[in-house]
Amino acid sequence: MRTKNKYLKYFVFAVLSIMWITAGAQTTEERREGKISYISGNSIYVKFDNTDNIKIGDTLFVNKNGVATPALLVKNLSSISCVCEPISNANFKVDDKILSPKIVINSTGEKVETPIIEEVADETDNGNEYQLKDEQKSDKKQLKPEINDIYGKLSISSYSGFSNSPGGNSQRMRYTFSMNAENIANSKVSAETYISFSHRDNNWGDIQNNIFNGLKIYNLAIKYQPVESMKIILGRKINSNISNLGAIDGLQAEKTWKSIILGAFVGSRPDYQDYSFNLKLLQYGGYVAHVYKNKSNRQMKTTFAIVEQQNNGATDRRFAYIQHYNSLAKNLYFFGTAEMELYQNINGEKKSTFNFTNLYLMIRYKILRNLSVSGSYSNRTNLIYYETYKDFVDRLLEDEALQGYRLRINYRPIRKLSIGAWAGYRSRKDDPSPTKNASAYISYSQVPGINASATISATMLETAYLKGNIYSLRLSKDIIPGKLYGSFVYRYVNYDYTYTEGNDLQHVGDINISWRIYKKISFSVAYEGQFENSFTYNRIYANLLTRF
Repeated sequence: MRTKNKYLKYFVFAVLSIMWITAGAQTTEERREGKISYISGNSIYVKFDNTDNIKIGDTLFVNKNGVATPALLVKNLSSISCVCEPISNANFKVDDKILSPKIVINSTGEKVETPIIEEVADETDNGNEYQLKDEQKSDKKQLKPEINDIYGKLSISSYSGFSNSPGGNSQRMRYTFSMNAENIANSKVSAETYISFSHRDNNWGDIQNNIFNGLKIYNLAIKYQPVESMKIILGRKINSNISNLGAIDGLQAEKTWKSIILGAFVGSRPDYQDYSFNLKLLQYGGYVAHVYKNKSNRQMKTTFAIVEQQNNGATDRRFAYIQHYNSLAKNLYFFGTAEMELYQNINGEKKSTFNFTNLYLMIRYKILRNLSVSGSYSNRTNLIYYETYKDFVDRLLEDEALQGYRLRINYRPIRKLSIGAWAGYRSRKDDPSPTKNASAYISYSQVPGINASATISATMLETAYLKGNIYSLRLSKDIIPGKLYGSFVYRYVNYDYTYTEGNDLQHVGDINISWRIYKKISFSVAYEGQFENSFTYNRIYANLLTRF
């Protein structure tokens, strides 16, 4: 084992050295869209999906007639929010759209199912943005007040089901709590958490035997950031540089030197049965990332990692992981990941290997300002955890790969009209036939006469076991702007089964009402009815949410 670990160290050093020397390419950046969530005096809070590539002292913009115009200066920030002060005389309001500086879209979080939103045009090339940034670099220490910023949300949800089918009645409750505390007590320590607890009307016994049958801790971590270029994290957290690993329970450290990011972690994996903490599932590893940006502000990022996962001290899995983001040309984006197995243990014979197990490639091209096309390829093979699933190794060793292709196109001919379509293909060696699906939609906002948004879609699905069509109509409207929102959905579902007689015809209706009771308190209730030939299923969902 010591000899293998020795060779592993040499391998890691060699690969990291090669990547350090050879990494270099060009990418294009885009702007991320956020909105104003709160205004207090001269402070304006802007919320984004995340603020990974926004720094204190950066400038945020508003879209004026297709031009990104400087509007706000970032004074402080958290993981999803920026505290800003205005640098223009604009009259800002809550929910106004705000644009970030040019940053790389986080492709690891991209969902191909989500329609691509139209971009605004870039600002004129007068260099104002970069000149302003250069002037602010020397003042970043004064612009970075370490204030205690605590925010989060608490929600209570109820899921009730009623049916005339046997055992069709059910009741489920779910409680969720999330919180971010930045710079606790004006220090360099921050904390974050996301926890949920759920139970059904018939599983209290299971929860009493094991609390983690109901309690799920998705995030619980403390971060210490002594300087801007270094951070140390203790607890459970997903690392965005190696997100395919999932949550890491333990210690993570990361240091940035200009274009190089080095990181390491040691800890354990969440339990594979109930997502609890399991110290027997030790894992550790390291990664290096290289970010290159040229004078044209085009960028690429490559991450390489090596990970060892164990079970009760024995090697369960050892693999390498590579992730690459690159913009090949203007409006052309590429993202890819791959995993390589470095270890195998068959009938007690342990040896080093180099086998690809997971490959994912995605490319997106924006043909015109309002027309984009994307495609992806996925080739996944069964992962083998030799200790965790050692009783099933023979079955897992069968080369059962899943190949998937997806193509998507989105077009916005006019401002309120969106049209899109996508098609997918998946095949597995042991399946009788591949899975094929396709979907198309037309969406129009502010339909004249009813001032509502409408979407019509059609989906066709074909597998080895069934063929089906789904047609849907969705209407949504602000009943009382800013206070009361409603939506209605009707779906017609028709499935024909391959190995049984007859078909399954369903009419599904969904009504949803959301009420903003107060600035940070909201309540929503939804009813879904599913009507079939023999049975009727009714579901009621209610949620009370408060933010702080």
